[in-house]
Amino acid sequence: MDNKIILDGQKVSTHIREELKPRIEALKANGVVPSLVTILVGDDPSSATYVKMKGNACEKLGIKSQKIHLPKETTTEELLHTINELNNDTSVHGILLQHPVPSQIDERKAFEAIALEKDVDGVTSWGYGQTALGFGLYPSCTPAAILNIIDFYNIQLQGKHAVVVGRSPILGKPVSALLLNRNATVTTCHSYTNNLPELIKQADIVVAAVGKPEFIKGDWLKEGAVVLDAGYNPGNVGDVEYSSCYEKASAITPVPGGVGPVTISMLLKHTVDAAERTLN
Repeated sequence: MDNKIILDGQKVSTHIREELKPRIEALKANGVVPSLVTILVGDDPSSATYVKMKGNACEKLGIKSQKIHLPKETTTEELLHTINELNNDTSVHGILLQHPVPSQIDERKAFEAIALEKDVDGVTSWGYGQTALGFGLYPSCTPAAILNIIDFYNIQLQGKHAVVVGRSPILGKPVSALLLNRNATVTTCHSYTNNLPELIKQADIVVAAVGKPEFIKGDWLKEGAVVLDAGYNPGNVGDVEYSSCYEKASAITPVPGGVGPVTISMLLKHTVDAAERTLN
């Protein structure tokens, strides 16, 4: 009998959104409408799609969604001016700068300009530092989604060996910190790691965040490993080779329908959290 668990992100996402509905109603009863502003610079089609998806998700729940679309010629200073205006707007609870921005913009400087209390996407170094130390308000949304999936399915972390493949500042590094804070033993791997398959074979939990389609193979896994695939590549494939990894894993996220839907739900949750903090 096949007793594998498909870690269903749609199911987790629905659960999070259902829990948000009464909180949003309570905010509105107090005269506060949770509000998220997304800044899109330029004309990257996949970025535009992501922004639209986030906007639709907000509207379905009753969160106010506003999109600011700046031309691709926008300078760093112009973008900083826009962010600063939003920081000072008390009706705005969350600010999301869609990544990537055009090459002439200093993206890190723009991220750092977002006020900590409105950094619902967890992109500032201050927010990252607080997350690593265990008291951050808003961890990056994809790492937060991964932890929520783990909790929803009651996957044990304490004492387990987690191998994270990828070290980006909004995915690999923060998810490593979150897992470490939950008493997992964490190995963070990257493009310079030697003997990657051997390291992955030691893992009880594998987080794939490398940005390469079907990079991690099933024969790299330990029998019964839990696989969380945070990759999303052209052709609707993740960073793990699903068919071969499914054979070895005890639990695995599909792509699409795994980490992605939960990531958007975490953005909604953080926006509601931020709105609630303005009442307190």
